[in-house]
Amino acid sequence: MKVHFIGIGGIGVSALAQYYLSKGYKVSGSDLVASEITDMLKEKGAKIFIGKQKKKNITKDVDIVIYSPAVKKDNPEFLQSTHYRLQNKSYPEALGDLTREYYTIAVSGAHGKSTTTAMIGLVLTKAGLDPTVVVGTRVKEFGNSNFRAGKSKLLVIEACEYDASFLNYSPKIIIITNIDKEHLDYFKTFENVQKAFADFIAKLPLDGHLIKDASLDMPEAKKIKNILQVPGQHNVLNALNVLQVARILQVPDEITFKALSEFTGTWRRFEIKKNENFIIVSDYAHHPNEIKATLQAAREKYKKDKIWCVFQPHQHQRTHYLFDDFVKTFKEAPIDKIIITDIYDVAGRETKSISKSVSSEKLVKKINKDNVIYLSMEKIESFVKQSVGQFDVLIIMGAGDVYTLVDKF
Repeated sequence: MKVHFIGIGGIGVSALAQYYLSKGYKVSGSDLVASEITDMLKEKGAKIFIGKQKKKNITKDVDIVIYSPAVKKDNPEFLQSTHYRLQNKSYPEALGDLTREYYTIAVSGAHGKSTTTAMIGLVLTKAGLDPTVVVGTRVKEFGNSNFRAGKSKLLVIEACEYDASFLNYSPKIIIITNIDKEHLDYFKTFENVQKAFADFIAKLPLDGHLIKDASLDMPEAKKIKNILQVPGQHNVLNALNVLQVARILQVPDEITFKALSEFTGTWRRFEIKKNENFIIVSDYAHHPNEIKATLQAAREKYKKDKIWCVFQPHQHQRTHYLFDDFVKTFKEAPIDKIIITDIYDVAGRETKSISKSVSSEKLVKKINKDNVIYLSMEKIESFVKQSVGQFDVLIIMGAGDVYTLVDKF
């Protein structure tokens, strides 16, 4: 069987590509730019096309074409697959098909999905349940991959609400880490966000399980806080959700606690690195509440150290809809110096009017604090090298390409 992926370098699509590779299928795919992910897929046996998508990348003998939700319907490969009358499915549709073949555990919520998914995957692996895992970040224990191939009928997936994607899935267990004002470029109102989650919950079968409302008041919270290597109360809540899943699947608590105590985090989720001068924390936070949680966790961990933060806003629309929330978060941030760089433009999800109306300079001006400044991306490297002192902590934060700064330091 031949499967072709349009946008194969995406964090979700690439995991699905690895699933088909693990089943022995012939996999090909295209993406605009090469990355560590496309290189990894090539090493695993996928045929990769880099650059502008072309009709010739699609052949008549392809059995199914799976495309990223970001792919436009005028994409040359998509048009060619339609011309050949091939089977076309979006990534959520294709993943949805898999959820009906497995006993699926779906992790949803505005924040904490990737960490919680990884934790569940590790706990179930330690318990010998051999799950297949699709997660939205790289996990060291999965060979630094966003996918784990298991032999059991257990499937653990990260279920994103954007574009109501999670409504394609048919899980037996749903975890809702939290519900927040997120993806308002699609949902427009918080009420629509809440409705989407309600519709997702309604998909549970009668024998299904819903896990939500983890609380620090739960009796296990103190023990989990003491054993976790990853900082922050939000990670305690994530782990409490994991504990509930493990108990449903009859995993002994001692196995769960041991697995959680060994969990050191995932790629760009409070990922700690060091150079000869200062500590670097690489983090994916891009929503005001995520930023608040990460910066509070940093202050809890590095109580007396000077903490710097370089933040790259992700998407003009998110910055526009949550502008006041960003202002409040950075005004109250418990750290010493914040550098905000230009907004990362997300292709296919921006509008010209909003892109023109909002900017990082306007955000910094509204925050109006001496310790919050704007710098263009090309000036940050030299500024940091001149300013960040020995033993300081530097947080590099955002969901765009700001992570490339980590290697420069």
